[in-house]
Amino acid sequence: MKRAELFDIYQSAIKAADPYRAVMEHLSLTGDMLSVAGAEYDLKGFRRIIVIGAGKGTAPMARAVEDILNDRINEGIVIVKYGHTGPLRKIVQREAAHPLPDEAGLHATSEIRELLKEAGEETFVICLLSGGASSLFVAPADGITLNDKRVVTDLLLSSGADINELNSVRKHISAIKGGRLAEIAYPATIVTMILSDVIGDKLDVIASGPTVPDGSSFRDALDVIHKYSLEEKIPSGVFSLLHLGVSGVLPDTPKSGAVFFQQVRNVIVGSIRQSVEAAQGRAAELGFEPQFLTSELQGEAHDAARSLASKSIEIRSAMQHGDSPRCLLAGGETTVTVKGTGKGGRNQELALAFAIEIAGIPGITMLSAGTDGTDGPTDAAGAVVDGTTATKARERDMEPTEYLANNDSYRFFQKFDELTGGKAHLMTGPTGTNVMDLQIMLVELMSAHSPSLANCQEAGQADRFGHCFRGFSFVPCCST
Repeated sequence: MKRAELFDIYQSAIKAADPYRAVMEHLSLTGDMLSVAGAEYDLKGFRRIIVIGAGKGTAPMARAVEDILNDRINEGIVIVKYGHTGPLRKIVQREAAHPLPDEAGLHATSEIRELLKEAGEETFVICLLSGGASSLFVAPADGITLNDKRVVTDLLLSSGADINELNSVRKHISAIKGGRLAEIAYPATIVTMILSDVIGDKLDVIASGPTVPDGSSFRDALDVIHKYSLEEKIPSGVFSLLHLGVSGVLPDTPKSGAVFFQQVRNVIVGSIRQSVEAAQGRAAELGFEPQFLTSELQGEAHDAARSLASKSIEIRSAMQHGDSPRCLLAGGETTVTVKGTGKGGRNQELALAFAIEIAGIPGITMLSAGTDGTDGPTDAAGAVVDGTTATKARERDMEPTEYLANNDSYRFFQKFDELTGGKAHLMTGPTGTNVMDLQIMLVELMSAHSPSLANCQEAGQADRFGHCFRGFSFVPCCST
């Protein structure tokens, strides 16, 4: 298994999405002139500068702002996921839960709202957003409780709703999302710097668009509830609020043209594209021929795995001896419709499904991991698998398809490593960034000859009867 090469390429992708560097490349100060992605702001025209934000990668973003503005910053609060703090001097950090919001997030968001309510025309607000902000920025709409939001979020995540659908609902049961943060801060000038974790970098979807005109409506949010047949499962207060919004009793989220967006600028400072480009470069340096597949991988994790496995097998079957090994790259964000009682995340589920699809096929290895270092409600970033993974599991009375059906990918890889002494589970800890997920597949033709049957078996090329895998069939092992 080429775990070392895969991890090397993954690490290069993580470095390219470094939040600190992303801000530093888009923000600069010359005298009193602050440049934000080419737009100039004369700081002499502002009495106060405050920094706010939320997300898994927001601490290093805030550190970059501190390094540029130093004592010009008057106040600042950012909300990060537990364990994702960083060294800050001026800006206060609050830790809260992700993916389900908690009381800590509620209190921290309340602090930020109070800070913004004091903002005036001579206030300059720098808002920093990265993946996870939708859960960390939590301010339920009137009549909605924190538990209501937790229940709705959990139901939508378990049902397989994508980020667009999930955030459409979130925005309409929130007092801060869907442009409402800009409304609270008006008439201040706002610059929002965004590390995107959304396919297509949709501004009104990233972090549920707190400083962006909302393109969705109460009707869209209610349609999501209907789509996943959650009418009888969501809290009555949420269902009632959405109906009041659809009927026009409640005003919808702020739309384009609203006066409080006139002094707001939203800037994407980083996304999955930079990570994929860096991964391509590193793969080439390691001797692989890189091939970019997509930066918009989505849908059910097991379906995405099937598609990626099919592509990997297709490319392998077309290779000739002497061809350079290939590195296939994909990025995006899949979903998991939870039907079982297990524990896992979309990357571990995708890797397990991929392992089942390529069982017995040598020369294909894959890493699937979150760029933030966490996958779902687990401490794993993802997993690494190859053509021997499913076979080795079955030899140890572990049936991969049963774990997959129970959405129990975390326990599969945990037990697999315990029994085999392997390192299929990828444990990185928080990376400090978050630009969706990354899938890396290494594809190569195995050597035509192995020095021994044991080596063939170890490489996943031979079965216990002394037959080697060649192409798509078994033949007598070259060493027997």
